[in-house]
Amino acid sequence: MTNPAENQQIEQAIRDFIATNLLYSKDGFTYPDDASLLREGIIDSQGVAELVTFVQTRFSIQVDQQDVRPDNFDSVASLAAYVRRKHQ
Repeated sequence: MTNPAENQQIEQAIRDFIATNLLYSKDGFTYPDDASLLREGIIDSQGVAELVTFVQTRFSIQVDQQDVRPDNFDSVASLAAYVRRKHQ
């Protein structure tokens, strides 16, 4: 995943999932990629669980329980960085 276009696809896939499945928004994900998903009220604990399932399925990675923490799952940017690390 070194191609910049492929890298942007990670963020876009995450934004699309959140907008469609968690925000139920037809306007898409309208927050900056570094916005806190928890502090902004975008997701709750159930939303985190849904994100974990999505990430495992969409990006073919195993998310370990100890990895489910704010520094990995609290923003689109942190989640995309986590996915990239798991693919290294």
